[in-house]
Amino acid sequence: MSAPPESDVLLIENVPASAASPAGGVVSVWTINRPDKLNALNAEVNTALKSACDWAESDDSVRVIVITGAPPNEPPEGKRPKPNSFVAGADISEFEGKSSAEIREIFDDNVWEYIWNLTKPTIAMIDGFALGGGSEIALSCDLRLATPRSKFGTPEINLGIIPGGGGTQRLCRLLGYGRALEMVMSGEMIGGEEANRIGLINHLVGEDEIGDKTMEIAQNLASKSPHTIRVAKAAVRAALEQPFSAGILAERDLFCALFDTADMEIGVKAFLNRETAEWTGA
Repeated sequence: MSAPPESDVLLIENVPASAASPAGGVVSVWTINRPDKLNALNAEVNTALKSACDWAESDDSVRVIVITGAPPNEPPEGKRPKPNSFVAGADISEFEGKSSAEIREIFDDNVWEYIWNLTKPTIAMIDGFALGGGSEIALSCDLRLATPRSKFGTPEINLGIIPGGGGTQRLCRLLGYGRALEMVMSGEMIGGEEANRIGLINHLVGEDEIGDKTMEIAQNLASKSPHTIRVAKAAVRAALEQPFSAGILAERDLFCALFDTADMEIGVKAFLNRETAEWTGA
């Protein structure tokens, strides 16, 4: 396994995937580490996340990626603690004075698409604020787990702008036109329970259990054939990006192609013999 990129603003911990095959797989946990700024995105965080995506995509040992935010630091004596935050948006100070050409250069090579384009499963583990660009980080992941105290929103409208990291598109596909437009136009936050009710998250989990539940899901995904997981992700993505009839054909092509893989043979034989499949990843 290659060494992950190092950064003070993005901490990477690789947790062994106990049931992974081929052996040596890991669940890579990425913690955005700016707790005094509620883990807001800035140029340094964006660069670190993009480097981490390049590393994870190229390293076969990385089977699943979990993205989360650092918990708040202990406050100075006499001060109130800061709230929990996944990512409380972008660092707005970096927007001041920017022209459309300058901001386009940043957003044409943005962190949300790096995460979205990963072929490996991604999970957002959310405890606290997921606002603006932070909400878009969560939406760029495949799965989302959140606590009841989490808050989601796209408050860009209050700054005279709109979401620019794919939020309008991914919200619409996830929630439908009406709910997505209400979130974008109102700029209001919704809590974890409401996010769960409308399908914005996959699981609502208590603060004390969310780490264990996230790793349970990640370890399960890491136990599957890495190649078949990539194909499954590509097939479901086709539903977002192609008309229905074209998506059906894309699924059929991917399904049939798997019959020429070693892991398909391994999986079928293991099932018939009531054994645990030992994947090759091919």
